[in-house]
Amino acid sequence: MRLALRLVWMLAVGLTLISIFFTWQQIRRDRRNMQQEVEHRAATLSESLSDSLEPALADRSKRTQVQRALKRFSRSQRGIGVLVYDNDGKVIAETPEVQGKFAAGPPAVLLRAMAADAAQAEFEHSGNASFHLFGVPLHEERSIIGGLMLVQDTSNIDIRIGRLWREAALRMLIQVLVIAAITVLIIRRSILGPLARTMQWVKAVRAGRTAAMTSKPDDGIFSPFTEEVTTLAQSFSAARASAELEARLRDMSDSIWTAERLSVHVKAKLNGSRIVVVANREPYMHRFRGRTIETIVPASGLVTALEPILNACDGTWVAHGSGDADRETVDNKDRIRVPPDAPRYTLRRVWLSKEEEEGYYYGFSNEGLWPLCHIAHTRPVFRADD
Repeated sequence: MRLALRLVWMLAVGLTLISIFFTWQQIRRDRRNMQQEVEHRAATLSESLSDSLEPALADRSKRTQVQRALKRFSRSQRGIGVLVYDNDGKVIAETPEVQGKFAAGPPAVLLRAMAADAAQAEFEHSGNASFHLFGVPLHEERSIIGGLMLVQDTSNIDIRIGRLWREAALRMLIQVLVIAAITVLIIRRSILGPLARTMQWVKAVRAGRTAAMTSKPDDGIFSPFTEEVTTLAQSFSAARASAELEARLRDMSDSIWTAERLSVHVKAKLNGSRIVVVANREPYMHRFRGRTIETIVPASGLVTALEPILNACDGTWVAHGSGDADRETVDNKDRIRVPPDAPRYTLRRVWLSKEEEEGYYYGFSNEGLWPLCHIAHTRPVFRADD
């Protein structure tokens, strides 16, 4: 269960970090889009207001028209405050939304706009409120005669961003809980359950129960493990049986050939030399099956008779590599250790052309030597080309 808890904890942390990152990216993009909408709106409104205010501001006798224009604007565009300043920084007119809030003088953004003779904008925070300030200079012909500033309350952006974060947090919590539950189920069904069954089977094999070796569990990810344990258990079982038989025969003053005795006998007779079998047929072939390589044991009496000797004595079998995947499985000297499950001797592959195989094997060997050596009722055929 500790494994499940560790995996769930790591998944939860990983998913949370990933979700926070992508949520932050999305919210930053949404905030930027909303701010761009506010800036675009301010630029559009300031342009239309400037066209109507500049003639009235230039003529001091018509400055009362500036206040009336702002009243009309305030009725049509609620939530947006407007201030009009002269060159001395005095407020000429203002809408009710911002009345008295900028009595200390023009904001810095408007002063920058008048100094640069270009529109300037910035977002400001004051306590729990946030604003967008947009300042543009007002002209009489080419001279700057004042400034216009639009003030938009952008607290709704902060409210929407906060709501997005809360929704994202709730979504992350639900995702983590659901994925944690699925992970626990998968671990219990696919790992912990099969692991428990495999461990019980290993204990049975270790105890020497023969039935356990023939009924190994087929539990997915542990199948390779059970295959290896089965091979190991079979080796131990064979060694145990051989030792018991040797002990019984020793007690009876008799003897029997075993793999161990054969190995010792061959080493003594050959005086350190190794057994080498040279045959056309190889004991193991490798062939492609789709994209995978499978091992095949060819049907051969020769292999059945001689392989146990090489298994016992660690010799070398030299043969024609006829499998289409044989070259993919050998080392740089065309060798491979066999059998695949428990290597005990070396298979050395020789590569033959189609013409060599047709001549020496199907011609000289099968049509000449085989009938001759087996005293078959077929006349041997020998060709110089073969």
